[in-house]
Amino acid sequence: MKRDDDILLISCYELGHQPFSLASPAARLKSVGFNVSVVDAAIEPVPEDIVRRAGFIGISVPMHTAMRVGMDLSRRIRILNPDAHLCFYGLYATLNAEYLLSHGADSVIGGEFEQPLCDLVGRLCAGEPSEVAEDPASAGDHASAEDPASAGGVAGAPNLSRQSWLVPDRDTLPGLRRYAQLDNGAELIPAGYTETTRGCLHTCLHCPITPVYNGRFFAVPADVVLADVDQQVRMGARHITFGDPDFLNGPTHVLRILRRMSDAHPGLTFDFTTKIEHILRHPSFSQEARDLGGVFVVSAVESVSDQVLERLRKGHTREDVVRALAILRDADLPMRPSLVAFTPWATLDDYLDMLDFVEVHDLVDHIDPVQYTIRLLVPPGSALLAEAETRSWIGELDEAGFTYTWRHDDGRMDRLHQRVSRLVEEADASGEERDNRRVFHRIRCLAAEAAGVEAPAERPFHDIPLKRRRVPRLTEAWFC
Repeated sequence: MKRDDDILLISCYELGHQPFSLASPAARLKSVGFNVSVVDAAIEPVPEDIVRRAGFIGISVPMHTAMRVGMDLSRRIRILNPDAHLCFYGLYATLNAEYLLSHGADSVIGGEFEQPLCDLVGRLCAGEPSEVAEDPASAGDHASAEDPASAGGVAGAPNLSRQSWLVPDRDTLPGLRRYAQLDNGAELIPAGYTETTRGCLHTCLHCPITPVYNGRFFAVPADVVLADVDQQVRMGARHITFGDPDFLNGPTHVLRILRRMSDAHPGLTFDFTTKIEHILRHPSFSQEARDLGGVFVVSAVESVSDQVLERLRKGHTREDVVRALAILRDADLPMRPSLVAFTPWATLDDYLDMLDFVEVHDLVDHIDPVQYTIRLLVPPGSALLAEAETRSWIGELDEAGFTYTWRHDDGRMDRLHQRVSRLVEEADASGEERDNRRVFHRIRCLAAEAAGVEAPAERPFHDIPLKRRRVPRLTEAWFC
């Protein structure tokens, strides 16, 4: 590879957001003089001419869906340009390093990836080989179903060194109108996306961040975050999604950013993600966030079964969820819960109870129907694999699917998952999924039928609290 060779960075899927995983490394590579092209394959074709002339191609895989799309892309890339150095980077690159390196990838980068990506390109230009080292901290990342805690494979160690930050380069990315918009019930508002931290202090067992960051997080300097917000406002953003795994890992840091952002851009709204326990620990934050422009908060409720929450090491209980909802309602800051509705431990009664909980707490319009279909994903390297109890239910590793298989002890749950998933997919295709209440009732009927009980009557519209009929949401509803 020569210094003047083209570098191509490809994003596969980032929840409908303009890809931070392209803009941030592009800024780093351009700052030292490399020729960089970026393509968001989620909304535009990957030009064959750019692929053919690239000396280095990086594919960003921050989540499971991106991993599957990225693997398909890599096969096409190898046909078009077999000599390019092909690098996968991001969270799921680390988890699936062994598979990637044995199926066409030349290198894998995880953790804080911007500087290592730039260093790798520099080494290649200098004629040095890429380096893929065995990571002793990744023991168990590619374990067998018979021994989930055993080590296996060679993987690049994720970079957990603090790095310097540059303002992301968004100049050549598609415009914000092509991405998820904020639907406030009255209009669709262009939405930007940025991050104030990466990694996470917490170690929930099912979270893919846990085996990579192991309880560490890194703050993005406030000036960099605010400059990124500024440029997106100039691009037309009137709303910002803060994509941190947990916005309140550094509450003082983010409050400074929010106050300065509100001063610079009055009327700019935002949403963020945080844990239930942080909502409880920082109750005054919710009101100030609302005053500064917050319109909703995503929280990984996952389940309202205390047994399931304990298995996942979520750090909260069902009662904690009730208390957090009260805090947010007092602040007029709606929660949009995310769920893992199907797990090996959730019973059919748990599923029915979850739907009752949603109804009782007026959350039907807060939850996108896809959430009722989410099934526990166990990628290679998952912290769940180190749990002795996991051996009782885990199946074989589906390498090409990038997950371990599992079946519920109660076959009714697996059949219900299939039926609910099909219902939601059909509702999405027809546009009906926007009518949360109707889809919710149909899901409730399926669950009741599976349990052999009578479904509750659909709640009359006039009984729905007026204040909660329209809950702000992003137009991209998928979360994995």
